[in-house]
Amino acid sequence: MRPEDTDGTGGDGLPVPMAWLCTEYIADELLRTGDLMEPTTLEFRAGRDALALTIFLSGLLREPAVSRALSEARVDELRLLTAYGTAWRSWVCEQLAESELRARPGDPDLALARAAWRWLEETELLAADLDAIVPAPREAAGGAHGTEGEVQVWTPAWQLGLPLGHLAVHLC
Repeated sequence: MRPEDTDGTGGDGLPVPMAWLCTEYIADELLRTGDLMEPTTLEFRAGRDALALTIFLSGLLREPAVSRALSEARVDELRLLTAYGTAWRSWVCEQLAESELRARPGDPDLALARAAWRWLEETELLAADLDAIVPAPREAAGGAHGTEGEVQVWTPAWQLGLPLGHLAVHLC
């Protein structure tokens, strides 16, 4: 077995996306601990990717104690970043743009973060219309109806994953 370098590359010089893999692991564990959704669903993936992206872009992994536990201050920061009504989408876009400027060419962590963001933004999931106060008739709503009569709409995965991630952070 080859020894590993400390700069994030294996013995043959291939870049290893350790920062992204760690954030994805933390997000996965938070969601699994909260037992909010089956891990095999697209909704779970949306929550995991939204939470991992938030953790990665917030710089949480730059703290040495992160690998052992999340501090209460960092948990509070995650709660604020993922709260409903925040400008999370624009924050993500700004942070990714800044990360591009700071990153070395071919940064594998940033490549995976960008891929997660692309999936969250381009993938639409059928979900209950949380903005509908009173369910509208099928023709007027423009959406499908679920099993209990609620209006369902196609929504970007991040809009479903972000509240799921927020709830998981609250439960930790």
